[in-house]
Amino acid sequence: MKTIVRQIHITQDFHEVRSGMHIEFRHLRTIKAIHENGGLAKAADQLHITQSALSHQIKGLEDQAGVELFVRRSKPMKLSAAGFRLLRLAEKILPEIDAMQVEFSGLRDGKSGRLHIAIECHACFEWLFPVLEAFRRLWPDVDVDIKPGLAFDALPALQKEEVDLVVSSDPEELKGVEFSHLFDYAPVFVCSSQHPLAQKTYIEAADFRGQTLITYPVDRARLDVFSQLLTPAKVEPAAIRQVELTAVILLLVASNRGISVLPDWVVREVKYSSDYVTRPLSEAGLTRQLFAATRDEDITKPYRLDLIRLAKEEASKLQSAEALGKWRVPS
Repeated sequence: MKTIVRQIHITQDFHEVRSGMHIEFRHLRTIKAIHENGGLAKAADQLHITQSALSHQIKGLEDQAGVELFVRRSKPMKLSAAGFRLLRLAEKILPEIDAMQVEFSGLRDGKSGRLHIAIECHACFEWLFPVLEAFRRLWPDVDVDIKPGLAFDALPALQKEEVDLVVSSDPEELKGVEFSHLFDYAPVFVCSSQHPLAQKTYIEAADFRGQTLITYPVDRARLDVFSQLLTPAKVEPAAIRQVELTAVILLLVASNRGISVLPDWVVREVKYSSDYVTRPLSEAGLTRQLFAATRDEDITKPYRLDLIRLAKEEASKLQSAEALGKWRVPS
């Protein structure tokens, strides 16, 4: 294989071998083939070379080693003690080389690769895990890893090839980066059914004054409630409480410890519970878009296209479930 270095430098493998011996992969395959076939004729056929060329190769290898690698008087032809040491080397190295060839072939054909994902959206784990489970079954040879993009600049990391895909709601004009639309979502206000704001039909920026706002532990610039509502209106809540887990946020909200704004796919189950009230942000409601960012050269990779498709399908399932839920009788 052209991309594999075809030569191994062995400085001291046998007591009898001179230092600086050079062994190529073809030599290891030759030793193995002769051992398995018991002679030069069958080994030459297996290796698709002439018997003369094979004999010449063996002589050159023995000249390098300074020892005989075969006991030629035996029938069938057998390896010497030095030959067996070289065979052990072949049995150790050749399977690794063959596996690498298969891996490189998969990379070339788009059947394998690396897909390290950075997520700038904390709540995205709620819908991403089912997507990745389906993706894993379709593409078992693709190395998938999740790197939360909340502690570093995910998009620059994408450009530097430190990650391969970034899930973000904030597309930017970046050289060599393509943003693919995944789905639309609505940031939704949620509070306890006992909270005074539960009486309103929609929530405005001014309603957050004097309130404890419960958010994920991320910079406010990455939170829809700030970037799309409070910061433009120059409104500051009385307090901000940061919580890692969605379930804990909802528990605190149900206990009337504060209010929150979460994506619609997060609140789809609690939306119809008597413990909670959900309301749109502003009379018209807010709509946001989620994107998958990848490098330009990765756009057409089959497994990348499948991940985008699965993400869209999962979002459609969640949105369909929410639409059906609107006809449920509140508990």
